[in-house]
Amino acid sequence: MKTTIQIALLALVLLSTSCGKEEAPKESALPEEGTIPVQLATVETAVRTEPVYVSGTVASEEEARLSFKIGGIVSRIYVKEGQPVRKGQLLAVLDLTEINAQVSQAQYATEKAERDMKRVQNMLRDTAATLEQMQNATTGHDLAQQNLKIAKFNQAYAQITSPIDGTVTRKLMNEGELASAGAPALLVSSNRSKDWVVRVGVSDKDWARLRVGDRATVHLDAYPDDAFKGTVTKLAQAADPMNKLYEIEVRIDPAGKRFATGLFAKVELIPSQSRSYTVVPVEALVEGNGREGFVYVNESGKAKRVPVTIGYLDGDKVLVTNGLDGVKEVVTAGSAFLTANSSIVIKN
Repeated sequence: MKTTIQIALLALVLLSTSCGKEEAPKESALPEEGTIPVQLATVETAVRTEPVYVSGTVASEEEARLSFKIGGIVSRIYVKEGQPVRKGQLLAVLDLTEINAQVSQAQYATEKAERDMKRVQNMLRDTAATLEQMQNATTGHDLAQQNLKIAKFNQAYAQITSPIDGTVTRKLMNEGELASAGAPALLVSSNRSKDWVVRVGVSDKDWARLRVGDRATVHLDAYPDDAFKGTVTKLAQAADPMNKLYEIEVRIDPAGKRFATGLFAKVELIPSQSRSYTVVPVEALVEGNGREGFVYVNESGKAKRVPVTIGYLDGDKVLVTNGLDGVKEVVTAGSAFLTANSSIVIKN
């Protein structure tokens, strides 16, 4: 009986030892204390066209800032803001009292110069005048005629007529005011459906990627549910000296909607020039700030923090323009818990 009990105890000890040896590999599979489990994702490349997002206001491509050629008192303004006008329609006139007097004065001077010239011609035939006197009289007559022509020209442009069919969008002067020469008095915009444009400013980097004919999508606050098609029609060849941006003109197809000057527009420009991007999942990006951000990569079981330049977000992907040359995998799950040189273990 005693021998049987001893054999049973020995078998129990052996079984316990055997079980301990089988569980040992499981203990070794657990990560060390302080090691963070992470997942990796493969870095991909893609050729995409990065859109340019800008904003501006709707305007008419054919827009006229009308002014008087000379200064004077505004006598009459025949139109109001918002009033449609026809090409050649009289819009405003100056008080012509002073201007008409200048024309009469020039007319009298011309008549006198003509009489003087004829008198010297007769005297020259009678050898009572010299050739020099005749030449001076002729020059005086010609000068008087030119002064008369100037006075009549100013008289004709002491009024404003519309150069286009359109709408008066701004009235900048009122009757009785003193108008300076060249100072805008009225702003007239074309109301033809094909003349609506948005003018926006872009950086030099974006300007270099755009071409005339590139597509655009325009969203207006006035029509929040509609997206209007647009086309780049003009690219400025010099930057604005004030804001250092290059002006881009985008022609809009109103698609039957009623437009007006000054409507606020958000524009998405689609450059025809594409570029290559490095693509990573959005969860790989940490500490993103505008165009700058960071990702973590695995470097011999340690987390390495790598700065990247962000092109733009595309759904659940981040298109990176710089920083991942030679990198094949980035950390996704677990990246939020990492710091530089954190110990990591890859999990499936």
